[in-house]
Parts: sequence; C-alpha cells; structure tokens
Amino acid sequence: MSDRPQRFEIPESLSGERIDRALSLLTGRSRSDTAKMVAEGCVLVDRQIARAGSVRVAAGSTVEVTDMQLSEALREQRYEIAPVDVLYADGDIVVVDKPSGVVTHPGSGHPAGTLADALVERYPDMAGVGEPGRPGIVHRLDRGTSGVLVCARSSRAYDALVEQLSKRQIHRTYAALVRGHPSSPTGTIDAPIGRDREHRTLMAVSSEGREARTHYSVVESYVHPAEASLLRCRLETGRTHQIRVHLASIGLPLLGDPTYGVPDPFGIGRPLLHAIRLAFEHPATGVEMSFEAEMPGDFMEALRRLGAEPSVFPTD
Repeated sequence: MSDRPQRFEIPESLSGERIDRALSLLTGRSRSDTAKMVAEGCVLVDRQIARAGSVRVAAGSTVEVTDMQLSEALREQRYEIAPVDVLYADGDIVVVDKPSGVVTHPGSGHPAGTLADALVERYPDMAGVGEPGRPGIVHRLDRGTSGVLVCARSSRAYDALVEQLSKRQIHRTYAALVRGHPSSPTGTIDAPIGRDREHRTLMAVSSEGREARTHYSVVESYVHPAEASLLRCRLETGRTHQIRVHLASIGLPLLGDPTYGVPDPFGIGRPLLHAIRLAFEHPATGVEMSFEAEMPGDFMEALRRLGAEPSVFPTD
C-alpha cells in the first residue's frame, strides 16, 4: 500500500460527525482502525492534526490520512488482540479482568494489540475518551500483572475517575507472592520512588522521587519448597512499578519478576502480582462500587505447589 497521503472531502451528510466515525465511513475501515490512525497522529483535518477521535468535522473540510503503511500495520494487528474478560460495563465505565501478558495501552514497542485496542474494538465510543493513544485508560497495570482495572467510556467518567485517583479515592488491593518472610505480619512501606539514576527505564526508591506508600499484610507464609509469603498489598499512592519496587526495597522481591524480583521456583514465568480488588465511586451515579478478579490459574498453581489450601483471598 502506498504511504502517500489520502485526501477526502467531508460531504454534507457527515457534517458534525466525529472524525473517527466519518473516516471509517469514507474509507471502509473499522472504527477501531480509524481511532488508531487518529491516536497515532496520522489524520489531519484542514491541515491540522486531529488530536482525538471526538473531533467534529464540518461539510467541505479536507481530511488527510498520512503514513498509510503504519495504518495498514495496525489494521493487520487488530486480530491479535487478546480476549478481555469484562466484569461490568455501562455507558460510563468498563471494568475488566486484565490477563497477564497484555499491555494496557499503546506505547514504545507495543503500537497495537493492547487492552485499549481490545476495548475500542468492543466499545467504539471509547476511541475519543481520555488522552490521545490511551483511549479510556484511567490507570494501568504492568504487562505481567493481571487483575481488575476500570476504564472510562465517557469523557465525564474519565474526568471524574482521574480526579478520584488524584485524591486517592480509588482503592486498589493486590495479591503478591514474594520470596522470604516479613519481619512483621503487617507494615507500611513509605519510601519515595523515582527514576533509577543509572538505568533510566527503571524505577527505584530515591530521595529525589515522589512520595509513595504501600500497606501490606501477610496472608500466608511457606517454607517448602521455597521460603515465600503471600501478601495483601494496598496502594495509597500509585507510582510506576510501586509494589514491585517497594517490596524489593525491604528484601521481599516478587517471585517471577525479571526486573525487580527473582525467578519463581515453579517456572510460571511472570511476576506473581494480581490486582484482586478495586473499589471506587461510580462517576455518574455516585454509588460505591467494588469489583474482584479471581486469582488466575498460574497464580493458583504456584500457591498449590507451595502447599496452600484453595481459599478465598481476604481482600479487606
């Protein structure tokens, strides 16, 4: 396919439409494809880059699509999006149980096939919500982390959830399997987190970082075939890689974490960290909502090999 710009003139029948929908109708591509084009900065309206899929177009406006090779590559990848388990959805929010191995939103090295792509595929109205390239994403989970996540389907929901997050009114609880045993059954790690001075792609406890607090308690401890502990961790703040960095800083590295932790003894092959519970106020109704994501099979397999009895993880 040629990478020369394609130009279209908006007909009267599409006046007032969102750019992503208008472009979908003009090109025959799916709504998620055109939303990705906009997110990647490939779409110009009257020679100005369209910053969001929600931009409205007027009759007679000229729309240009550039870098069509990139757009074609994104189109080809849309079928590689992993299925996502939707726990709840309405006109304002979508709550999902993200599998491990799925990237939350497009970024360096991951232009497509993300959770955000999967959601736009299912809910096209999310395409213009939130930041460009991160449709509907309010907070994120690392690629290897599984569990519950809330996303916004409307702009009002996005703004309200971001505000709740900034005010620390969204409550997040995680299950973490670590090497070793804490010296106390409960504790708080209060240590600022910032960029590692030597490895700028990594995070570290740093006096120059931003405040960060993680509360933890021991659920179970194990001694064979490895000394390990199952912890319940509650975030008070939400810094990048916070739980992984904090636990490593107190000598409790996360099992399966190749960056901050140690290999797990069972070959599970991913950080044994799971966002098990999420509670927040519904951004439109004000109703308190709480969701839980069951422990995934690989996490349960690690616990079984440590001799744990199947039980309901205590989230409170």
